[in-house]
Amino acid sequence: MKFYTIGYGGRAPQEFLEMLLAKDVKTVVDVRLRPDRARQGTWVKAGNPDKGIEKLLTEAGIGYVSLIELGNLFLEYTDWETRYQTLLDRTGDLLTERLSSIPAPFCLLCAEKKAADCHRRLIADFLVRRKGAQVEHI
Repeated sequence: MKFYTIGYGGRAPQEFLEMLLAKDVKTVVDVRLRPDRARQGTWVKAGNPDKGIEKLLTEAGIGYVSLIELGNLFLEYTDWETRYQTLLDRTGDLLTERLSSIPAPFCLLCAEKKAADCHRRLIADFLVRRKGAQVEHI
């Protein structure tokens, strides 16, 4: 299985879409804990799929799934990476279980532009180690 990750921070919506379409991404998997609290309306998971990120993706022919169970519960801690890694080590198979039913190739989405600064990198590393997946951070 090959999948991708992307962060929308600092990107224009059209640039974001072009990057996904260039990789033939079928589904964006939102791994934000609170996608309903995005600072900019384009990126918010609205109560209505005709608004926000769902509208943006749907109009481009890309599916959207929110998996809040993969959100970073530890973002406010200075050692969030260690804490999140411990969570994955203990319950990662359960937390990532729903990914197996999502149309591929999928792309994990979070706010941080750089994967190195984001918990989606830890999820990706887990999937590579435990599931033999291949990842590309775009």
